[in-house]
Amino acid sequence: MNQFHIAIFNPDRGISNFLYSPLQQVEILRFFWFMENYNIAIDVTMNPGRFNSPCRSHHWQQAKADYTSAMRLVMLDTETTGLSPIHGDRMVEIGAIEVFNRKVLSGPQHVFHHYVNPEREIPAEVVRIHGINNAKVKDKPAFREIAQDFLDFIAGSTLVIHNASFDLGFIMNELRLNGFPNIQDIQVIDTLAFARKKHPHQKNNLNALCDRYNIDRGMRELHGALLDSELLAEVYLGMTGGRQFSLGMDIPSQPASSFVQLPERSRGRDEQTETAGIMKRKALPIANDEHEAHLSMMQRIHKESDGKAIWHRPETAEVS
Repeated sequence: MNQFHIAIFNPDRGISNFLYSPLQQVEILRFFWFMENYNIAIDVTMNPGRFNSPCRSHHWQQAKADYTSAMRLVMLDTETTGLSPIHGDRMVEIGAIEVFNRKVLSGPQHVFHHYVNPEREIPAEVVRIHGINNAKVKDKPAFREIAQDFLDFIAGSTLVIHNASFDLGFIMNELRLNGFPNIQDIQVIDTLAFARKKHPHQKNNLNALCDRYNIDRGMRELHGALLDSELLAEVYLGMTGGRQFSLGMDIPSQPASSFVQLPERSRGRDEQTETAGIMKRKALPIANDEHEAHLSMMQRIHKESDGKAIWHRPETAEVS
């Protein structure tokens, strides 16, 4: 295992040398990031004893980029016309808010929020949940009109979603239908899965978690993507130790593909083709004795069911 020599220059204390072996990369990077934010210069050497051979710049920059993804979180929520994107349901609202270094950021550059025209009717029973009706979204953009802005907003981040498979299913389906890049490799944290492990045998919906962590949800009379993203940010911080920087407090992330597996576009056509081939096959010959045995069994079932056999045909109508 490589050892890490870290030379830290603090303007107030001079140079300090440390030797770590071994540390997980993310822990080291967190340490680096923490020090950099306090304007402390850092030099890293991969080989012990060779303190004049720092890591190559591009390795360090890549490591910093990877860590920035882990530190830049995007809290995300959607509202929809129903439960199944595969069966035609669509998004009607998407909201996301940025959290960096465990701080909820404000300002338009840190928030993504749009009502979305689903290009289909919104059922009345769903309107009762989120309050978004057809009139509210009829003049709003379709998802394809905001998709690139959304991809730009989440680039280089880790998504944090409560019940990730639901929201990702809608987002990834919309991207697929409209020809946009797949986000299957983006890192995702599912706070619902984490909450179920942290609080087993308890309610772990957003309302319950807000109450458990003393988060004010007085404004949440209806579901709303942006409001729920803001509440989710507070819930996430509450479940992972608050706003104070610390090593090892975050929830492990997984690629989006581990939450959602969308069918290929051609799958339906392929299945229809395969089925059509089967239907065109010639009927197999049936021996007379097998045919008679089959009819006898059908008559018996028809009789014992008091004439209620659903496959009963006219030629067996006189059987009683």
